[in-house]
Amino acid sequence: MAILERRDKNAVAYLTLNAPERLNALSDEMIAALQTTFDGFYSDKSVRAVVLAGAGKAFCAGHDLKQMTEARKQPDGGSAVFKNLFDRCATFMQTIQKIPQPVIAQVHGIATAAGCQLVSTCDLAIASEETKFGVNGVNIGLFCSTPMVALSRNIHRKRAFEMLVTGEFMTAQEAKVAGLINKVVPEGDLSSAASSLAEVISSKLGSAVKTGKTAFYRQIQLPVNEAYAYTGDLMVENMLNNDTEEGIAAFIDKRDPNWSQDP
Repeated sequence: MAILERRDKNAVAYLTLNAPERLNALSDEMIAALQTTFDGFYSDKSVRAVVLAGAGKAFCAGHDLKQMTEARKQPDGGSAVFKNLFDRCATFMQTIQKIPQPVIAQVHGIATAAGCQLVSTCDLAIASEETKFGVNGVNIGLFCSTPMVALSRNIHRKRAFEMLVTGEFMTAQEAKVAGLINKVVPEGDLSSAASSLAEVISSKLGSAVKTGKTAFYRQIQLPVNEAYAYTGDLMVENMLNNDTEEGIAAFIDKRDPNWSQDP
């Protein structure tokens, strides 16, 4: 049984973290499988959106603490292993935002520590009503420093810091208000809600979405004047695209666009 399952439908790749007995922890094996799969999306033009879910009763409970405990038995106390682990995890998290396809987290149960980091990193997120989110490492004496990077770039700094230093959970409704997730739905509607969003995205002009995703993450890190200069150049480039010209003509003519690319 694969630790990361995949099925493709209607230009959407559906991925499932498949280690329910470990609450889909980001083990060495899980990170490796995710990195390999996401690296493949760079050149996979058949996929326009990605949905990431978890098997069993949780989305993801963070890093695999049993593996980390075993690493402490190394002569250096696990220093090299831990450095490698966190470096690889950081690389994967950044890959999520670098691939051209928008990534939707389909979250249920719990998303804690690096699991909450994973939700924070995905471009979009939909959660079931009973989902809880936390960066709870402080409860066992391990401050969630790397999950903090993504979390603090999603929600207000004081709310993020409160979660980090108290180890308390955030409900799905609180997560929506805070901006961590986009939508809260009943458990039974979770899969269909994520699929619906993914299919809406996959119906758009792929080149426009790819350009937009790259631009979104780049401009948000720039001063306002530089952001406008950068995005202005992109708008010019986008306007010169023949498919964009067709899209505008179709809008004016009140018809569906006939793009040269797949929709």
